[in-house]
Amino acid sequence: MSRPTPVDVVVIGAGAAGLMCAIEAGRRGRRVVVLDHARAPGEKIRISGGGRCNFTNRDAAPRHYLSANPGFAISALKRYSAQDFIARIDRRGIAWHEKTLGQLFCDGSARQVVDMLTDELREAGGELRLATSITGIERTADGFTVATAAGTFACASLVIASGGKSIPKMGATGFGYEVAERFGLTLQPTRPGLVPLTLDPTLLERLAPLAGVAVEARVSHGKTRFEEGLLFTHRGLSGPAILQISSYWREGDEIALSLAPGADIFARLREARAAHGRQSPATALATLLPKRLAQLIAEREAGAVNLADLSDKALRRIDEAVNGWRLKPTGSEGYRTAEVTLGGVDTAGLDSRTLEARTVPGLFFVGEVVDVTGWLGGYNFQWAWSSGWVAGQFA
Repeated sequence: MSRPTPVDVVVIGAGAAGLMCAIEAGRRGRRVVVLDHARAPGEKIRISGGGRCNFTNRDAAPRHYLSANPGFAISALKRYSAQDFIARIDRRGIAWHEKTLGQLFCDGSARQVVDMLTDELREAGGELRLATSITGIERTADGFTVATAAGTFACASLVIASGGKSIPKMGATGFGYEVAERFGLTLQPTRPGLVPLTLDPTLLERLAPLAGVAVEARVSHGKTRFEEGLLFTHRGLSGPAILQISSYWREGDEIALSLAPGADIFARLREARAAHGRQSPATALATLLPKRLAQLIAEREAGAVNLADLSDKALRRIDEAVNGWRLKPTGSEGYRTAEVTLGGVDTAGLDSRTLEARTVPGLFFVGEVVDVTGWLGGYNFQWAWSSGWVAGQFA
């Protein structure tokens, strides 16, 4: 049996957090190897933002993250901020633009970000081994051994950057959670996040004419609300506002939809009734909503009548249907389409200053595998950069 190859740091996972950690450790003079079962590095980076990579959010702050311990992310986000990553992108000469709500995208291909990271890893002396599956991990007196089909590595520091369960077709697994449990760390329950919500067949059938219709909406769950795009689909509801609220929603809960936020539908319909009594409610609503949506709501709430035929009570009913619609999703589309995994390695077992396991010296967890999940819009990439950078200073 051949002896293990000695290195200082093994990073499992060649995604955003793993590559960032490996670069930083390498810059400290550490001998680093990055292992991943995928055939290409940074696949989530490559496909994100429609292929242009929403690489951070200018306004990234702890309030944009969900965790059993909301304060855990403060240290990492403060020490390696969105501005720090923007400066890195600028030094590389990658052109970018702000789309909306602080979301930053590459002007060109997301591959520029992947290439930047792999180039920096090589320049830092790190080694990248792809298509390499892990067959075993053991703790030793000096650290860890990591066995692969291509050989075994001995290291002082082991960094788990294997991501969560979202998008299994890209190879996502629960590997990182299994490692955590094996070494005695606890997990917060995992579930799909930033994911479309599904509706019961009866409601879906009623809403079938709306498939493909998009509208700017306010979506609420309790006191949490997001005002962004909403998309009706053949499975239910999607779009940024729905993806955002999905991270807060639980099965059995209601969500509230305002399809024309800021508009006083009742007042507008009364004005239209006074000025154009022979107009249909659908025509009046179509000045505020997409035509198909206006027609469906008007027909459901008022039938085939003119505005002049409707009482104030009927107009208020239409107002409620537009801006006070409450419904109970039946579920979500699951990890298949979820952008992130909520939950994960419990932060109570990690040092927020280093991302090292409190009870297992030399073992680090970074990125999505940790119970820190950001909003839609570049926040999760920033957590990857920040947590990877922090661990790279200590691994």
